[in-house]
Amino acid sequence: MQQNDRGIKQGDRLLKMQGKLDRGPVEFKSHIAEQEGEIMAIATREVSSVPPTQTIMAAVEQMTKCGFRRLPVTDPGTKRLRGIITSGDVINFMGGGDKYQLVQVRHNGNLIAAVNENVRTIMTQQVTTLPHDACIRDAVDVIVGKKIGGLPIVDKDGVLAGIVTERDVLRVLGSERSSLRVEDVMSSSLRVTSPDRPISTVTQDMTRYRFRRLPVVSDDVLYGIVTATDIMRYLGSREVFSRLTTGNVAEVTGLPVRTLVAGGLYTTNPEKNINEAAREMLERNIGALPVIEDSRLIGLVTEFDLVRAFAKG
Repeated sequence: MQQNDRGIKQGDRLLKMQGKLDRGPVEFKSHIAEQEGEIMAIATREVSSVPPTQTIMAAVEQMTKCGFRRLPVTDPGTKRLRGIITSGDVINFMGGGDKYQLVQVRHNGNLIAAVNENVRTIMTQQVTTLPHDACIRDAVDVIVGKKIGGLPIVDKDGVLAGIVTERDVLRVLGSERSSLRVEDVMSSSLRVTSPDRPISTVTQDMTRYRFRRLPVVSDDVLYGIVTATDIMRYLGSREVFSRLTTGNVAEVTGLPVRTLVAGGLYTTNPEKNINEAAREMLERNIGALPVIEDSRLIGLVTEFDLVRAFAKG
């Protein structure tokens, strides 16, 4: 019992370290506006999508198999964009927020029944998009201003033409040399969780604070990092069903989050140049790096932090 109490206290902790957090409003350097060509030059053109009638389970399996954080929902005939399902929608559905009502209320906690509902029941319907003739500056403006990690691109008829993500933008902006270091751009006020916190509590925290990831800390030592994608993969890989006996979602969301923490954690240090941090993220296909100093977690630098820093110049 003492162990559980300690885990809860750790899970509620907000890690605050001194850092340079006030980066002010974004001001775009002229070279961003001069990145000619339309957004389609850096976007993914062949975009997977699902119809609104696809089941939640099938959509999540497709996202898991392809390594997507988001999947557009389109009309099967016209390919007009109707919505988007993201890893955030999935963790909301699994206990994080209002979409959990689909499981808890409509299906009385039965996860197996709930995942066979149509994807339209949990997708984000009000989607922020870009026109197909947008420039890179437009994408950066929206990504940084609205804190959106991926933007579907549509033509004048609302037909899906592509998708651009903050990672695509980082590939372009990260080629510009910067004198900034990781400590200049990292987030140093972090909400952390403990290995023994239940998955349901982590999904609630992620949904409430709009986090995509949470550092997992035990006795002030970084245990790992859990992401919305990890939780989505738990469902999409069907591992979740192997742990079900009664079919009730509480059986699987009540497990400790350490169940989902993957090995092979990559970290960085506060002195590293942000160009090098960007290169490491892109090469390893990861969205964030915990920042370690003297064996202690002092911050987190994400793709968003880097895009914002490069955009500001």
